[in-house]
Amino acid sequence: MKSMIIKYLLVLAIIPFVIKCYSSKEISISKEISIDKLLSQNEKHRLALDNIIDGTIYLENGNYNLALKKFQNALNFDSTAGIYYLLAKAYLFNNKLNLALQYANKAIQLDSSSSEYYLLLSDIYIYGKQKQNSIVVLEKAAEKFPENHYILIKYANYIEENRPLQAVQIYEKILKVVGNDWNILTRIIDIHRRLGNLDAEISSLERLLKLHPGNTSIIKNLIELYILQKRNDEALVLLEELLELNPDDVFARLNKLQIYLVNLDWKNMEDEAKQIISTKNTDFNLLTELGYFFIERSFAFPEALNIAKMIYEKLDSDTSHWQIKLVLGTIAINQGEYEKAIEYFNYITENARWNLDAWVKLGALHYDNKKYLEAEKILSEAVELFPDEYLINFILALSLSQQGKNEIAVKYIKKSFELNPQDVNTISAYGFILNQINQKDSAIYYLNKALLINSEDVSVIGTLALIYNEKQNYQISDSLYEKALIINPDDPIINNNYAYSLSTRGLQLERALKMVEIALADDSLSAAFLDTKGWILYKLGRYEEAKYFVEKAVSLDSKSAVLIDHLADIEFKLGNQKKAIELWKKAFEIDPNKKEIQEKINKGGI
Repeated sequence: MKSMIIKYLLVLAIIPFVIKCYSSKEISISKEISIDKLLSQNEKHRLALDNIIDGTIYLENGNYNLALKKFQNALNFDSTAGIYYLLAKAYLFNNKLNLALQYANKAIQLDSSSSEYYLLLSDIYIYGKQKQNSIVVLEKAAEKFPENHYILIKYANYIEENRPLQAVQIYEKILKVVGNDWNILTRIIDIHRRLGNLDAEISSLERLLKLHPGNTSIIKNLIELYILQKRNDEALVLLEELLELNPDDVFARLNKLQIYLVNLDWKNMEDEAKQIISTKNTDFNLLTELGYFFIERSFAFPEALNIAKMIYEKLDSDTSHWQIKLVLGTIAINQGEYEKAIEYFNYITENARWNLDAWVKLGALHYDNKKYLEAEKILSEAVELFPDEYLINFILALSLSQQGKNEIAVKYIKKSFELNPQDVNTISAYGFILNQINQKDSAIYYLNKALLINSEDVSVIGTLALIYNEKQNYQISDSLYEKALIINPDDPIINNNYAYSLSTRGLQLERALKMVEIALADDSLSAAFLDTKGWILYKLGRYEEAKYFVEKAVSLDSKSAVLIDHLADIEFKLGNQKKAIELWKKAFEIDPNKKEIQEKINKGGI
C-alpha cells in the first residue's frame, strides 16, 4: 500500500511533464486513425509514463544508473521535452556531462516555455566548470521569465563577481516585488562592502534593521559604518540601544570611547573606561590593549595618560605581574610621581631581576632626581647582572662622577664607550671624566672625536672650552665659547661658564653679567650660576650685592670649597677680616689641595 502511495505522489509530481508530452493535438482522435492504432498509441503513452515514474523513484533514491535506464526506455515509447529533461538530469547525476548537455538543449528546443529546463542547463554548465556559459543561459532565462525570482537570484549571484552593479539592480528588482528579504539584502550589503560603497551599504543595513529590529549583529555593523562615515550622533543612538539591551556590552563601550576620542571628550571617555573596568569578567588582554591604546594617545594628548593609569591600576589589582608594574612605573615618571615609580621598579628588580628595563629606569630615575648615591647603589648591583649593557655602565659612570668619584667612574665610562663608540654623549662624558682625573690631553682627544661626529654639539664644545680654560689656553677656550654661543645663544651652561671665565680674568664684566642672567633665567637655584653672578659683582666692586648671591650659593652647596673661598674674599673686602679667615679655614678643610687658600690664611688677607 505504501509503495502505491509513493508511486501516486510521484505521478502527481511529473504531471507537468506528462501534460507537455501529450498536448491536445497529440491525443485527439483522428477520424482517419483506426481503433487498433489508437490503442497502440495509448499503450505507448502508458509504457512511457510507467518508466518515467519508476525512473523518478530511482532518481530520488540515488539509483542513478537504474533511473537512466528507465528514462531511456521511456524515450523508446515517446519523445516529449519532459523525457529529454529527465534524461539530462539522470546523465548529470551519472557525471556524463556531454550527454546531459545534449539532452537539456533538446528539451529546450522542444519546449522553451519551462524555466526548469533552463535552470538544469545552467547547472550542467556549472558542473562542467563553464560558468560563463551558465550565465548566458540564465541571462536568456531572465529575459524569458522576468518574474521568476529563483532564476533572477541565481543569475544575480553568478554575475556578482564581474558585474556587481548589475547584480545589485537585479536584487533590487526582486525586492520591489517581494519586499525586504534578509537573504537578498545581505547579498546587496556584501556587494556594496566589496565595492566600498559605504552609503549604499548603510542604506541596505538600515532596511535590514527595519526587517529585524533589535538584531545586534546588524546594529553593530551599522555602528561601525556610522563611525567610519563620522556620523557619530547616529552611532551613539544605536550604541545606547545596545547598552539598554546589555549594559555590559564591551563592544558598545569601546565604540563610545572611540567617538569621545574624536571629540576629545575626556570626561566621557573616563566614565566609559570606568564602566569597562567594572564590567564583570572583563577580558584581561582587552584591558591591556585598551590601556596601551591610551598610552599611545598620551603622546599627543596628556589627558589620555590618566585613563591609561586607571586601567593599569585595575590590572595591577588583579595580578602582580611585573609587566603591569613596569607600565605603571613609566606612567608615574611621566606624571612626576617619582616615589611611586621607584616603588614599582623596585618590585620588578626584586621579582624579575632579569628585566633590564626596570634596572635602567630605576637607576635613571634616581639620577634624574639627583639622588646619585641611590643611583650608584642600584646600578652597581645591576652592572653585576648586566656587565655588557651600555646604559647601565653609562648612568653608573655619570652617577659616580656627580659624587666626585671620577677615579671609579672612568672604568664604567670607558666600558660605555667600548659598547657604544659613536654616541656623542658617551664620548663627551668620557672626555669630561678624564678631565676630572687630570688626564686633560686624553680628554681633549675624545672631545675632538665627538666633534667629528657632530660639530655643533654645544655640550661637547662647552666641555672642551672648559678644559682649555683650565689649561689657561684662553685663546682657544674663548673661541670655543663664542662658537657655542653662535649655535645656541641661550644655552645656560655655556653662558655661565664663559661668564665665569671672563670674570676670573676681569674681562668684559658687563657682558659677563648679562650672560649669567641668561643662565639664572633657566635655573635660579643653581649654586654655580649664583656664585658666578656674585663673583662678577665682586670683580665690579659691588661687594654687598656680591655677598647676597654668593651666600645664597653657599646655602645651596655648603660643601664647595670654591664657593666658601669666594664668600671669604667678599667678607674681607667688606672689612670682615675675622669672618673671612674663618671661611678660608673652612674651605681649606674641605679641599686641602688648594694652596692659594692656605696662603690667604697665612697672610691674613688677600
